Amino acid sequence: MLSTQRIINCPNSECDQPLNSVGDTICDRCQTPLIYRYLWATGNQAAQIPPGTKVADRYEVIKPQIWLDTQPALLPDIPPELPNIVIPYLRLYSEHLHIPQAYGFTSLAETEGNILLLENAPIDETGCIYPTISDSWQQASAVRQVYWLWQILQLWTHLLELGVAQSLLLPDNLCVQGWCIRLLELHQSSQKPTLQDLGNSWQPWVTAAKTTIADKLQSIVELICQPEVDLQIINTQLNQLLLTTAADLPLFLTIAGATDTGPIIKHNEDACYPSHAQDIDDQLQSRLAIICDGIGGHEGGEVASQLTLQSLKLQMRALLTEIGQQTELLTPDLLDQQIESCLRVVNNVVWSRNDEQKRQGKERMATTLVMSLQIPQRIVTSCGELLENSHELYVAHLGDSRAYWLTRNYCQLLTVDDDMVKREVGLGKSLYRQALQIPEAKALTQALGTKEAEFLNFSIQRFIIEEDGILLLCSDGLSDRNLVEQSWQDYAIPVLTGDLSIEDATQELIKLANEKNGQDNISVVLTLCRVSKPSSIAIIPTPPAEIVPPQPLAVPDAEALIITASLETDLAESSQALLNLNLTEEATAPIKSSRGKGLLLFTGLLVLILGSTTLGLFTWWQLYPQSFQQVCRQLPPKVREFCPGRE
Repeated sequence: MLSTQRIINCPNSECDQPLNSVGDTICDRCQTPLIYRYLWATGNQAAQIPPGTKVADRYEVIKPQIWLDTQPALLPDIPPELPNIVIPYLRLYSEHLHIPQAYGFTSLAETEGNILLLENAPIDETGCIYPTISDSWQQASAVRQVYWLWQILQLWTHLLELGVAQSLLLPDNLCVQGWCIRLLELHQSSQKPTLQDLGNSWQPWVTAAKTTIADKLQSIVELICQPEVDLQIINTQLNQLLLTTAADLPLFLTIAGATDTGPIIKHNEDACYPSHAQDIDDQLQSRLAIICDGIGGHEGGEVASQLTLQSLKLQMRALLTEIGQQTELLTPDLLDQQIESCLRVVNNVVWSRNDEQKRQGKERMATTLVMSLQIPQRIVTSCGELLENSHELYVAHLGDSRAYWLTRNYCQLLTVDDDMVKREVGLGKSLYRQALQIPEAKALTQALGTKEAEFLNFSIQRFIIEEDGILLLCSDGLSDRNLVEQSWQDYAIPVLTGDLSIEDATQELIKLANEKNGQDNISVVLTLCRVSKPSSIAIIPTPPAEIVPPQPLAVPDAEALIITASLETDLAESSQALLNLNLTEEATAPIKSSRGKGLLLFTGLLVLILGSTTLGLFTWWQLYPQSFQQVCRQLPPKVREFCPGRE
């Protein structure tokens, strides 16, 4: 039926007058913020319903197939047995940046069959669909055009496995939110599409591509359309074009971070890098940001977060040094493997410490992790100039600490919490809103140090910095209650316009978290990324220097590393004692050897074995034989011979 009055219900179940006019931002009665949840209604049946119709006395049709849920606090209708149509959405839950998620079902009284409703569709806060890639193509920069195609290619394999790759061949189904490709819905097809079909769908865009990339894109499309083409070859060529095109842009990074105990808890289990201006390592510059939220209480979570932080800093120094020495371009897959290897080594440091201290059950210490690393590969630009930066940014994640990308126009959550909701949805058991109702819905299912690394699934995502923006990393002390999503504009826009320094913005966000949440420790790290010339925007109070390549890493001996680590931490004496002696040796355990030419990432332990102090190794072997032998077993046979007490 056609609605005569546009109302939206207050989400507060205790509100005695919940009806509000559409357009209000807070409930007139109880001052609770109102929720505007715009949904995409799938299928031809939904497309026939005219705007102004009220469906199921709940959903208001705003525009064709765009519905507003006027009772967002109520669980939508979900059948006891989920139909096959929703399974691909559930399996792709971790791809939330690109894929909408199933919200619920509804049906019209006069028709048979259900209409699937999708949330997280490419619809803005006013109920308008984001533009399609075709509508945006000619206005986009060269690097963004290549970046869009690269994202589509990365989605291809995942969607093909689930029988929904047809979704990537329909131009009207591909929307864009800035840099990000977003699908309206998933389309199943009886015939399996081919790479040739994908190449043909790209042809109209390639024809209209920027002149600097048109010829190379055309060559790539011709290669895609050949029979029995190797997808890896296409990936490599498209990635090289992407990095070469991005390298034509300047890149300036400024970083600031801080951690705070909060008004309630008496000790801080969080750790972050950097935590103050003097904390920024010259070798790491502004490329590395880390947040760890410890689990296990004082002398548990506190130690786990600090141990992880210091271990990762050592690993990342070595990794950046090795990358800086390469003469060939390293692929995203290879860099992903190396970062994951670092994370697995660090995880096993914490896991082994739990075993050595005989911690059981809830006594075992662990930590969440969100980390960003900007990669400085050497790139030859389209003009033939050799530059030292590839504009690559990797975000690694485990647990419920988060990463956001903020611009003047939007806030994008980059990570997905490792909780029971993610497990239920990803396994195809529940829709997202349904999973939120289960007991312990937000309980963590993964954290660093809880189990051996081989049983963890780290999330590592690769992004290209091709617009001015802010990368926000935070613990759940800030992100709880959707505080970032509600308040990001108050802080991001002033930073991007030069009206607020990034250091002050960090402190303001911590202050906001203490006022609005306050029940937890808070850690925030902001990285301001600029690809525009400094003169084209307002002057930043502390102008960042342009990125320069890292200097060769000089690895100190074990005693020096221990002293450095103790100076960098701020723990109670009892907690600090747990970190001493084997912190640095365990932290620099070897990384798996890469399949890339010349990339030998045996990092700290290998350096210690072959060229540094034997005293540190002997001490580690004597005090912590279990973890030492575990790391040695991961080394190649020829290197393993140098390990004392080898098995």
